Amino acid sequence: MLIRPHDRGSRKESLEFVRGHGFGQLIAVGRDREFPVVVPTQFILDDSETVLLHLASVNPVFAAVRENPAVLLSVVGDWSYIPGAWKAIGGEDPAHGIPTVYYAAVQLRCTAQALEAPEEKLDVLRKQLQRLEPESGIADPSVHHHRLREIRALRLTIRDVTGKFKFGGNVDEAHRSAVATHLSARDEPRDTAAREHLLRRSAG
Repeated sequence: MLIRPHDRGSRKESLEFVRGHGFGQLIAVGRDREFPVVVPTQFILDDSETVLLHLASVNPVFAAVRENPAVLLSVVGDWSYIPGAWKAIGGEDPAHGIPTVYYAAVQLRCTAQALEAPEEKLDVLRKQLQRLEPESGIADPSVHHHRLREIRALRLTIRDVTGKFKFGGNVDEAHRSAVATHLSARDEPRDTAAREHLLRRSAG
């Protein structure tokens, strides 16, 4: 993806975004396919910077991974439409403001490994449950041992991290502040997250 210098995210910033969202598009190109396999999926990014997930055994992504283990995990979020008039301050004509969309997008280029053994799959399931509902008292996934054959797990080893945080980095502080005020006033579902990115990156 195209990333201007002022929008480029650091590795740390990008991985924190991925870890906090936990849902994205897994893309496997396979070999000699007309289209890649694209799978919306929940995942966890563990402390060793490894992505873990599980899918139904019949998911076509596993055939693509066997053909070619190179995959892309794409995570996009916190997008918010910014009207052109919001970008005009002082004596600037609001009618001449240029609208845009603020958003965060991170792509992880990875090597995928399918995990077939029951204990490997159980380990992934346990780590997912520990991350997602650590105090719920849910039973250990081994109680569903008869259903383990219905799933496969994937371990994605990250090879490269590309992060884009498009939140007004191309304008001065006064213009960013004006947009932040408008986001706060509009207060639609994604506006708070967009405003937090804008302010965080402005402070940095």
